[in-house]
Amino acid sequence: MTQSTKYEQLKSRLINEPHTWLITGVAGFIGSNLLETLLKLNQRVVGLDSFVTGFQQNLDEVESLVTPAQWENFNFIRGDIRNLDDCRRAMTFHSKQGAQSATMFLGEDSCGLSTQHSGLSTQHPVEYVLHQAALGSVPRSVENPINTNETNISGYLNMLVAARDAKVKRFVYAASSSTYGDHPALPKVEDKIGKPLSPYAVTKYVNELYADVFARTYDFKTIGLRYFNVFGPRQTPDGAYAAVIPKWIASMIKGEPVYINGDGETSRDFCFIENVRQINLLAATCENPDATNQVYNVAVGDRTTLNQLYEQLHLNLVSAYPHLKDVGPVYRDFRGGDVRHSLADISKASALLGYQPTHRIADGLKVAMDWYVGFVEKQQA
Repeated sequence: MTQSTKYEQLKSRLINEPHTWLITGVAGFIGSNLLETLLKLNQRVVGLDSFVTGFQQNLDEVESLVTPAQWENFNFIRGDIRNLDDCRRAMTFHSKQGAQSATMFLGEDSCGLSTQHSGLSTQHPVEYVLHQAALGSVPRSVENPINTNETNISGYLNMLVAARDAKVKRFVYAASSSTYGDHPALPKVEDKIGKPLSPYAVTKYVNELYADVFARTYDFKTIGLRYFNVFGPRQTPDGAYAAVIPKWIASMIKGEPVYINGDGETSRDFCFIENVRQINLLAATCENPDATNQVYNVAVGDRTTLNQLYEQLHLNLVSAYPHLKDVGPVYRDFRGGDVRHSLADISKASALLGYQPTHRIADGLKVAMDWYVGFVEKQQA
């Protein structure tokens, strides 16, 4: 059995074997992609989001991509992980007969059962947590470390406590490659980290420490996924803290300058969202006892410089947007808090989880480009 087949076999099993999942940050980029994957596999999903960084349009898009019956398997709770009660409310899925859709009978502040609708309700305790909710962005954390700490550490701890008390089977959480900090070695190996270079990196490292303590103290099963630079559909180019790929694509289409911080030789291990979908499901359901209470790199094991990234994006867009023909990037000073080079060793995830990325950066850009372009052109219409 090949490693890629392991994921395909998992999906084949899940589609006939519904479980109950909680996705925090469900209206965000990664959260909404996980939601789409699970609903298409006929799973029951509770989604928690405050819409601080998530968008209703992401949920609307997922609804358009699944069947009405699959959409009924989604309970949405508008809440905040900084509120422990919201975290506790999200630990139960309520299936209700006769409801048109889960989001219709779950109000903004509903705990899952609405008194406004008749019908029978069946409760399903959450089995697997995919914790994606966080305030991302290194620059945001530099500008406002208190807000970042409140969500990424206090909110994370609330989720751990709520999940522990609900006796979930597995708590999978979004860790970060920023944890490697100033450690110079390449590729990055999970057990060799340096000092954090930003408040955001501190919060993500503390997440790992808390997970380890909960595993030791409460026999609580966790897995941390150190995401490298994830990209793909529903990653918005809007806002001051937008990720580099959607931000650059939007700037190119609009004829705005593309800024590169530094000399352009800064490198990243860009990871397409489909790889992230895969490893979250593998991590949540893996039965290998040696695989739990660990952290894993989530990437492809390829390094791309910012200059190379610009060339790839330019090549993909120039035929449709002739104004790009003689345009190049604008270089400016390095940005504080940024790691210079990032490249992942993914052998641990491959060996223990059966993870094998299916999309490298060029493959991912081919899939994602239509979404990015469509998003920007809708804004301009």
